[in-house]
Amino acid sequence: MANAVTSLCCVVLAAVVVVFAQKRSLQGARVQYERMGSDVTMQCGTLEADASVTWKVNGTDVKAQRVEQGSRLILKQVDLSSSGLYSCFQDPGGERRDQINLRVGTPPKDPVVMCRSNTYPKGFYCSWHLQHLTYIPTEFEVQVKHNQRSLDVQRDPIHKNRCNVKFPELFSTFKYRVNVTAINALGQASTIISFDEFNIVKPDPPEKVVATPIPNNVRRLEVTWSSPSTWPDVENFPLKYFLRYRPLIREQWQHVELSDSTSHTITDAYAGKEYIIQVAAKDMEIGTWSDWSVAVHATPWIDEPRQSTSTTEAEVVIETTPSAAPPSAKPQLSVPVDSCCTLAGSSLLLLASTLLSVV
Repeated sequence: MANAVTSLCCVVLAAVVVVFAQKRSLQGARVQYERMGSDVTMQCGTLEADASVTWKVNGTDVKAQRVEQGSRLILKQVDLSSSGLYSCFQDPGGERRDQINLRVGTPPKDPVVMCRSNTYPKGFYCSWHLQHLTYIPTEFEVQVKHNQRSLDVQRDPIHKNRCNVKFPELFSTFKYRVNVTAINALGQASTIISFDEFNIVKPDPPEKVVATPIPNNVRRLEVTWSSPSTWPDVENFPLKYFLRYRPLIREQWQHVELSDSTSHTITDAYAGKEYIIQVAAKDMEIGTWSDWSVAVHATPWIDEPRQSTSTTEAEVVIETTPSAAPPSAKPQLSVPVDSCCTLAGSSLLLLASTLLSVV
C-alpha cells in the first residue's frame, strides 16, 4: 500500500513539474499571432539565414506540412492544431536558441451590441459579444456619446462584456450613440448603434410570484407577486403588469393586464385542474414589456367528499336476504309463555275434579 501511495505521489509531482516547466517556457517565449489558413514563417532568433537548426513543437518533432530553410521554419496553411510552443536548436551541439509561442486565430468581425435600462431612471447598460470565435485574446473599447458629449463608461465588475452608464438627463430628445470596437493582434471591427432613451427601458421580470387556492372556491386562484428588485423607484415610476395563465391540459393562454397592482384573483379556472401562471412588467408610459417571470403551478381548492351513510344504503342493508342457517338435528317447537301457563292451569283443575268425585 505504501509503495502505491509513493508511486502516486511521484506521478503527481512529475505532472506538476512538467506544467511548471511549460509555464516557465511560455513566459520566456515570444508570442507570434498568425491568421488561420495563411503560410507562417518563424525565424530562429538572430541566427544567420543559412544556419543549421532543428525545430520542435511542444517538445516533439514538427509533423505539420512545412519547409525548413536554414534558420527559418515555414508552415503551410496553418490551422488551430498548428498553435503551440516552437523551439529551435542549433546544430550540431543542440543548444536551444529561441522559443516562439505560435497562436493561430482570426481577426474579429462586427460585434453584436445591445443596450437596455432595467434600472430606470438611474441609468442603462450595454453588452456585446462576437458571433464567431477568434481563438486569440480580443479586447473591446466602448464609447458612449449623448448630445455630442462623451459619457463616463463603467465596466461591469461581474459581467465581462458589459458596461454601465448613468443617464445625464431624463426625458432627453437627443439620441445616445454607442460605439463598440473589438480589437486583437490580427485586426479590429466596430459596431455603432443609436437609440432614444424611452426605447431601451425594459424592467426585469416580477419576482416572488405565488399562486394559492381559495378555500371553498373550486374555480379561483389568488396570484400575488413583487415588483422587480432592480427597479429603483416604483412609486414615482410605477409599473403595470401582464398576467397569463392556462391549465396544463391546454396550449392556449388567457391574459389579464393590470395597472399598478401586484395581485389578481383568477375566477374562471377549471375545477381540479393544475394551472401554470406567469407575470410580466412594464413602465406605465415608456419602454417594452419584461421577459416572463419564472412559472408557478397551482390547483384550485378541491372539496373532499364526506364519509356518511345514506338512507338508501340503510334500506339496502335491511332488505338484504341473509344466508341460510345450517340445518339442526331436530326441529325446535317454540311455544309462547302465556300458552304454557294456560295449559298447566287446565290440567290442575281436571285433576282436582277427578279426586273429589272419587271421595
